[in-house]
Amino acid sequence: MNISKYYPALKGYAPVVIRIGMALVFLWFSINQFMDPKPWIGFLPGFLASMSNPVMFVYANATFEAVFGILLLLGIWTRWSALLLALHLVGITISVGYTSVGVRDFGLTFATFCIAFYGTDKLCLEKIWKKE
Repeated sequence: MNISKYYPALKGYAPVVIRIGMALVFLWFSINQFMDPKPWIGFLPGFLASMSNPVMFVYANATFEAVFGILLLLGIWTRWSALLLALHLVGITISVGYTSVGVRDFGLTFATFCIAFYGTDKLCLEKIWKKE
């Protein structure tokens, strides 16, 4: 079976797949931070972790990732949502440093920047709304 004839049709869905995949990553982290914020305190920069209520910062981070993760998933304000999430990941990557987690976050950062550079894809709600 020669599947190469399907490549041109599938190529247009690559931006959709990366957008939805990254949105689900952000939503997964957000949900986990809301469900059990205490383990996430260890990922906060030292000056935030040492404050009187570091859980508040975990909840703030979870809220940020949830709001922009949902917008990214739905394809609303796609470019801005991806840019803010990518910049957010830059800070996380720098904070985590050169570790296996930091290298993973480095890759996720670049994937999220790619979404910001590409903008709306064929299944973004904002693109569908603009056609009406």
